[in-house]
Amino acid sequence: MSIPTAPSVPIPPEWRTRNLLELVSIATGQVDPREPRYRDLTLVAPDHVEPETGRLLARVSARAQGAVSGKYRVRPGDVVYSKIRPYLKKAVLCDFEGLCSADMYPLTPKPGVSGSFVLHTLLSEPFTSFATSVSARSGIPKINRTELAEYRVLTPGPQEQAAIAATLDDTDRLVAALERAVAKRQAVKHGMLQQLLSGMVRLSGFDGPWAERPLGEIARITMGQSPPSASYNTSRRGLPLLQGNADIKARRSIERLWTTAPAKTCARGDVLLTVRAPVGLASMASRDACLGRGVCALDSYGSNDYLFHALVLAEPRWAAYEQGSTFTAINSEEIRNFPITLPDDVAEQAAIAGALDDVDANIRTLRERLAKAKAIKQGMMQELLTGRTQLPVGRLEAA
Repeated sequence: MSIPTAPSVPIPPEWRTRNLLELVSIATGQVDPREPRYRDLTLVAPDHVEPETGRLLARVSARAQGAVSGKYRVRPGDVVYSKIRPYLKKAVLCDFEGLCSADMYPLTPKPGVSGSFVLHTLLSEPFTSFATSVSARSGIPKINRTELAEYRVLTPGPQEQAAIAATLDDTDRLVAALERAVAKRQAVKHGMLQQLLSGMVRLSGFDGPWAERPLGEIARITMGQSPPSASYNTSRRGLPLLQGNADIKARRSIERLWTTAPAKTCARGDVLLTVRAPVGLASMASRDACLGRGVCALDSYGSNDYLFHALVLAEPRWAAYEQGSTFTAINSEEIRNFPITLPDDVAEQAAIAGALDDVDANIRTLRERLAKAKAIKQGMMQELLTGRTQLPVGRLEAA
């Protein structure tokens, strides 16, 4: 399989099309992971590698994993690639001596070949499409050595390989930093939920009483009812139909089906709650909608925004209320009696919700930046690994 290139942009003359196995060698022969010299080495298995990112999730020794069957040796600089389910894009560049599962290939870059360039090639869409297609020949999602040898790679010289790899590595570091930032803000949000929604921490200017009250006392509750199936449509006629968790995502409802014969409805800004498995997922209605049997709506006598955050925090508690064998659900009585802790002062409810909303907005901004960084990385891989866009070092090398 050859890598497609844009018709209007010729392949750089200094680039060569080479078989993958001209760039790397695959280890042969296995070792016994129970031997003293191997048992305390890191053993890399497919489950230890994060899909698409080239990251190792865990470093666990062969002894700790109870390994007994033969494994391949891995040396610093080797690229370890998972040959099973290639569509998962699992590969990692190792900086340690270790072992890898027989379900993985330890690929040793040959002299003048950048290991990081090889890694990004294996994580690219062209290679993944190739590996997925050939692995389907036998009906088993697994690429063998012969099939691996069929792949042809557009390859620049050593300096440009290193420059391309360094550029893509920098983008990977940006993506990882943004992922850490999102995780950190989510942890902050969780802490704020615990403290602000329990009254443990009070916002400045508020000192009024708090109480635990059942949902039926603090909000109007509307249980969903399925409209006639003949009224369902995807032509946006009538009202969007909310039926369950597939229609409820964070602070917005998803519009997939519509109905021209709504029975029970909610208004924009109402709090939505799933009442069928999975139970207790909360959202906000982004517009007027029809409530199907899997959803109920709550309109707080105080702050709907506060109630939304309180229900997000309370989600794990619904498990104690679920009933049923074929599928689990909660009924209207259980919903009415479900306890929520809140301040009596509606202004304090709104202030708490505002503080949590600010954190949510920050998380959304970080996630948007993360999505853009990932998209940029994919675009850069397509440009740099095909020679469509060349870094300055390539021209210097050719000269």
